[in-house]
Amino acid sequence: MYHLSDEDLAVQARARALVDELIPHEEAAELNGGELPKEVAAAAREKARSAGLLATNMPRELGGQGCTMLQQVLVQEQVGRGTNGVAWMVSTPPQWWPEVATPYQLERWLRPTVAGEKSECYAITEEGAGSDVDAIQATARREGDEYVLDGVKWHVTSFNDADYAFFEARLVAGEHAGEHAMLVVDLPSPGVRVVRTPAYSHNIPHHHPIVAFEGVRVPASHLVGDEGGGMSFAYEWFRFERFMVAARCVGAAGRLVEEATGFAAGRVAYGKPISEYQLIQAMLADSVTELFAARSMLYEAARGVDEGRDKKIQHAQASMVKLYCSEMANRVADRAVQVFGGRGYMRENVAERFFRELRVERIWEGTSEIQRLIIAGQLAKRGAAALA
Repeated sequence: MYHLSDEDLAVQARARALVDELIPHEEAAELNGGELPKEVAAAAREKARSAGLLATNMPRELGGQGCTMLQQVLVQEQVGRGTNGVAWMVSTPPQWWPEVATPYQLERWLRPTVAGEKSECYAITEEGAGSDVDAIQATARREGDEYVLDGVKWHVTSFNDADYAFFEARLVAGEHAGEHAMLVVDLPSPGVRVVRTPAYSHNIPHHHPIVAFEGVRVPASHLVGDEGGGMSFAYEWFRFERFMVAARCVGAAGRLVEEATGFAAGRVAYGKPISEYQLIQAMLADSVTELFAARSMLYEAARGVDEGRDKKIQHAQASMVKLYCSEMANRVADRAVQVFGGRGYMRENVAERFFRELRVERIWEGTSEIQRLIIAGQLAKRGAAALA
């Protein structure tokens, strides 16, 4: 099914095996703020490394796995089957960085990140700038051989686990004044402080604090690419992450369909399994049908990237899969809670955890509403045949 090669299936199987070992620890993680026992987490990271699941999006010459986009999607789909941030064990460094990294940046940050020795976070979103990245107010001012950075960033995902941050800022002087720049900030650094760490609906070990950058000085060597190029890197990141979000949502939906179907077959009410009642059958049938549609759509769009499809088409289809797969997974989670009944409202139940965790997939990396605007814009310019 889906015309997967032997290599594709082998990558998929390795990822599935990793998650299958972690699933029994989900309930303990849920009751521990998302944290797996240290020895379990350490063993999982080592297995992910030895199984070739880290840096699947990085070229082999940098120590990455050199996987196709389809294979990357297959890995993320499998890790998406786990709750409590299991997927975050399988890191994917910034896929746009190798093309623009200087030799200094390559050795200081990128190679160690590919090797799993360092990790990054993105300081882009602000209180008044979410999906509209161009609305950011954070600034970068050049002073001699340094940049001075100021701004308050929201939802800095994985800040508590990161060795450095990508800081998106608006240049305040010079030839590119008003344009964007992206700079690397080592963590910790003078002038960087956590304002507060909000509690979120999900329980995962990666926090999303509000972080202030106050007069933070970084050498000019920390500029990524050129002045004025910051937005292009942000857009590349969004396009890639929208595929990964979609893949994890498909994985979550697949597990929910399996779990809910198994429960319905064994749960007896009024003398027979609830799987024999048509209203339950309808929920399960709708869920597996949407899962099939989402997975088919996702794999096709990923193959388009591997085939070198036009970047604008890739951008639109990344939005299409992110929109459909995230909305689909939320519908499946809602039905699964209903099938499980009272059990589905217990935190020890996979449906309850996914019901909370999947909600954010319709928000981050661009809300569903933003995805619709992108899709509609490309539809108007290129026509339905180009997109579908």
